[in-house]
Amino acid sequence: MTLYDDAVLVLKDVEGQDELRQAYLDHLEAHPDGLWKACTAGHVTASALVIDPGRGRVLLTLHRKLRMWLQMGGHCEPGDTTLEAAALREATEESGITGLTLLPGGPVRLDRHPIPPPCHWHFDVQYAVVAEPDSVQTISEESLDLRWFAYGEVPQVADDSVVRLLEATRARL
Repeated sequence: MTLYDDAVLVLKDVEGQDELRQAYLDHLEAHPDGLWKACTAGHVTASALVIDPGRGRVLLTLHRKLRMWLQMGGHCEPGDTTLEAAALREATEESGITGLTLLPGGPVRLDRHPIPPPCHWHFDVQYAVVAEPDSVQTISEESLDLRWFAYGEVPQVADDSVVRLLEATRARL
């Protein structure tokens, strides 16, 4: 199975967000290269919110280019075999934390957002991953900072998409 096939299957199983889910599927149908950064009409990305449920906190990255507190994530790469694998790879690379585990149940949310050209749109498939309580993070080259925030602090530092992702993740816990 290819990453494209996995993406279509995963998206068909996403519950809720029906109109947005269909927009993702329509995008992939119209753009067979719609998983890759080179697709200038937009592309599917994979992200993951790193959570420590025992301590009621999330790890956010201060994105170097966007200068916003966000979940870990980014573009799919040729070695990614599934969207889950891409999200887990991104979370591990950007947090420096090994041993992250995906929250069961597939994607937590979908979030489509505009990106300055040449990308135009990110069709983000958002997962959540659980970190062990003693996990130590390491700032990557993509980040200006990496910090744990209590659940209640997230609305003060992050945008609405991150807040919605946290709410959906907490509902799944």
